[in-house]
Amino acid sequence: MADITTSSFASSHARVNQAPRDGRPEFAFIGRSNVGKSSLINMLTQRKELARTSSTPGKTQLINYFLINKSWYLTDLPGYGYAKRSKKTRAKWEQRTENYFLHRESMVNAFVLVDSNVPPQNIDLDFCNWLGENGVPFVIVFTKTDRKKARGGVHVEAFKQALLEYWESLPPIFLTSAVDGTGREEILDFLENTLQSVDWSFQSA
Repeated sequence: MADITTSSFASSHARVNQAPRDGRPEFAFIGRSNVGKSSLINMLTQRKELARTSSTPGKTQLINYFLINKSWYLTDLPGYGYAKRSKKTRAKWEQRTENYFLHRESMVNAFVLVDSNVPPQNIDLDFCNWLGENGVPFVIVFTKTDRKKARGGVHVEAFKQALLEYWESLPPIFLTSAVDGTGREEILDFLENTLQSVDWSFQSA
């Protein structure tokens, strides 16, 4: 298993065309607001405050770039589905997200985070289907599996079955917990294997 040895905040951007243009591959993390995205990023990098966590959903409003091992980016995108934001703001975020996934050539794979404590949500299913329809490679990461409501994997299995109504086979799936580190090794292995197949076009620092 390759490990994350260095990680640092690189930059934040309101629009895709402002993002880094150094050719480094990047992996995008996205999910519903309050799905535990920042906690998962901190668990993977083993840095408690690399990504800022908050009990208030919708805090991430920009596209945040973290440089990992001086060779690739972990990209933290705004959460979707936060109802307390205005329709105008939500529409702007949705457009920004679409532009990112449709036009960001250095994006290698999307990590769609889904809360394992709740039944399948249409907004998550719709987003996965949208990625598939547009040919965007992605994996599904179930978060918070240490919590009582997640035990037994009932919601995870229900989500899989809901996706199979649209898909012949499922994308890679990971079960994670930012509390006990579940899933870290599996995700790092996936990242390593994926990076090995990437055409490196940047000059490393």
